Amino acid sequence: MVSYSENNVITLIGTIVSERVFSHEAYGEGFYSFNVEVPRLSENSDIIPVTVSERILTDDFKIGAKVIIDGQFRSYNNYESEKNKLVLTVFVKDIKLVQENEEIDMSNPNEICLIGFICKKPIYRTTPFGREIADILLAVNRAYNKSDYIPCIAWGRNARYCQNLSVGEKVKIWGRIQSRQYEKKFEDGTSEIRRAYEVSVSKMEVEKGIEEDNSEEQNA
Repeated sequence: MVSYSENNVITLIGTIVSERVFSHEAYGEGFYSFNVEVPRLSENSDIIPVTVSERILTDDFKIGAKVIIDGQFRSYNNYESEKNKLVLTVFVKDIKLVQENEEIDMSNPNEICLIGFICKKPIYRTTPFGREIADILLAVNRAYNKSDYIPCIAWGRNARYCQNLSVGEKVKIWGRIQSRQYEKKFEDGTSEIRRAYEVSVSKMEVEKGIEEDNSEEQNA
């Protein structure tokens, strides 16, 4: 039996690169958001938004601080504009400040494992250079009949494997969160640089006969 605390697990190691801003309040508990820069194995990095409770934040968590974060990758709908927008963030369960000169393992600073259900038929395609890609939308269950909808992208043989997956199939995915910038163009001719997030899949498998434990309570 899979607990909700096990079907959505992420660990990040990175540097805080933005000021904290108030996000929302739930049952008298305030939550704040800021961005964390997480290095890739290449020279690039990902800028990942995180949401954390005021109860575990201190003044030490400021721009330039290096942190280790354990949490879950969550989604929610933003209805502020006329169109519904899916917003993604890492919901922080625990955050630790890395002390100066502290040695930590940076071999994999961005790890995520998800167990969820295929909620749209995966879209398989090839790039002009012949690279195989598949887009997946995964519904990951949460307590109180909630679900997080996580966009994922698979490559190569994993992309080919996705072609045969059906809506409703339960899969387990390992990978990392990646960010990418794109230009949003508007009808008035203006444009805006935005950032999108998805899980880059390194490994996946179909889950058979595994039930989820809905007894765990989770806040926010």
